[in-house]
Amino acid sequence: LGFLCSELQAARLLRLQPSLGCSPVLRLVKGTKEGADMVQELVLTLQALGLPRPLLGTPASQLLRELHAKISELLPSLPAGSMQPLLSYPLDTPRWQALESLSQSLKDQYCCRRCLLLKRLDLTTSAFHWTDRAEAQGKAMKAVLRPLREVLTPESDVSIAHVLAARADLSRLVPAASVAARRGTCCAINKVLMGDVPDRGGRPSELEAPMPTWRSRREDGGGWKAGHQHWGQKKKKKKK
Repeated sequence: LGFLCSELQAARLLRLQPSLGCSPVLRLVKGTKEGADMVQELVLTLQALGLPRPLLGTPASQLLRELHAKISELLPSLPAGSMQPLLSYPLDTPRWQALESLSQSLKDQYCCRRCLLLKRLDLTTSAFHWTDRAEAQGKAMKAVLRPLREVLTPESDVSIAHVLAARADLSRLVPAASVAARRGTCCAINKVLMGDVPDRGGRPSELEAPMPTWRSRREDGGGWKAGHQHWGQKKKKKKK
């Protein structure tokens, strides 16, 4: 009986082995949110490596071999020390818990900030609909803006996996006005110069604090107290 059971287990394993080794990538992850995220990450990886998108039905083993070969080909061309991880400490259970707590706190804070920025964006775009010209072009403006606005969500997609995948060069701060940074931010609108604008003031350094003015009590009749005493004296004279 033991021999027959072992033979049955071996037959089942041999039957499952081809399907596990040659299963299509898209079939394994189809129909779930985790699968959709996995496919998106895979597409971004292929784009970063310059590889074409795999055809439907491509085995996972073949795709992984192509990725490994391409990465092995590109690694020697990178500068020395560029692949050092940013998080170099080993993570035990308490550190994993602290990292998850910190990640959740940052997500909540960034979500609050993104909600504020998105609210400002909505108010700014709604101000363009107040003009008379916007009444005729309102539908066209909404058709252009709605697809762009729906992509912007307050939730952040940064996870602990991004922290583990970060490299040491990510912590290098590049000035915003440097040549390398300006290559990505330079555009035609930077060459447009604003004309003269009216001076609206509001500079605290040019304002002088008002000085209090002092007046003698005799100028206004000695104040309320003196007037009250004078009225009381008149009343006493009337009684006499």
